[in-house]
Amino acid sequence: MVEGFEGFPGLTGGHNGGTAADFEVELTSGDLIEVDYIAPPAAISDFVTTLYHFRCDEPEICDIQPASVGHFAIFPKGRGEMLFRDGRRDPNHASVVMTPLSTAHPIQVKGPMHSIGAALTPLGWAALTGLHAGEICDRLLCASDVLGQDAVDLGEALNADYLSGAQTGHECALAIGEFLKARFKPVNSRHAQLIKTVNTWLGSSLNPSLDDLTKAAAYSTRQVQRLTERYFGLPPQALARKYRALRAAALLSFPSLTPEFEAQLAGAFFDQSHMIREINLFVGRTPARLQDPDTPFLSEMIAPQNLRELDS
Repeated sequence: MVEGFEGFPGLTGGHNGGTAADFEVELTSGDLIEVDYIAPPAAISDFVTTLYHFRCDEPEICDIQPASVGHFAIFPKGRGEMLFRDGRRDPNHASVVMTPLSTAHPIQVKGPMHSIGAALTPLGWAALTGLHAGEICDRLLCASDVLGQDAVDLGEALNADYLSGAQTGHECALAIGEFLKARFKPVNSRHAQLIKTVNTWLGSSLNPSLDDLTKAAAYSTRQVQRLTERYFGLPPQALARKYRALRAAALLSFPSLTPEFEAQLAGAFFDQSHMIREINLFVGRTPARLQDPDTPFLSEMIAPQNLRELDS
């Protein structure tokens, strides 16, 4: 647990494998949170989904992080924790690597909280870390544990510049992009092609066929399973569930749906209760709350631009 951090009353649960919605706590109002998304430079756009600058100046901040890709981020302000389904709590350091998340997880922070970072594509995760996403998923780690002391030094310098006003959040985000650019390493070309194939497969339908992926991948079914888990953090069927829920949530967050999208949603789940459970597990909310103005971080993270790695 973070030194001097006692957590918030009522933020309990998850020890028996419950979903993020089992953590009963009032979430921070959307009126109090700002998130700016910054397009990554073209040179790193294959590796970074988006750069971002998040801030909330409340003394206590509670929200839910949906299942997501990996992130590298710095925290000029705010110390807290991410809570996991097994009861574990990982602290946020001044510079962190958030590994790919298989489900939604609550976050609690003693604010103010300002964060600047980069959301990595699956290719970016592999090129930056070289780590097996499935073996290290669902963690919030000190950046030095994954990227070495240079990442911590960068965080210290940028945090100091941000707090002094020497650099804006936008400028710090671009500096993070430059730092990452110099550290992306080549990925096996056949594996990189598989990552692209899996992205295309995920974006082809809310309920894509595993047979279609195997045919397109030029690998055996077993190899596809193994490599998909290595680069995406989940085997294909579980990965398809995750992105079906995220994309369904993004659709349901719109004020209205076209008949085409309504038909897609109706055909993607067994029934309404199944859809609610899946969105709850991967997004951390029931569909009825997806347009709730008090869920800003959730609304931003499931926005279509943040699913850019899918060819949809």
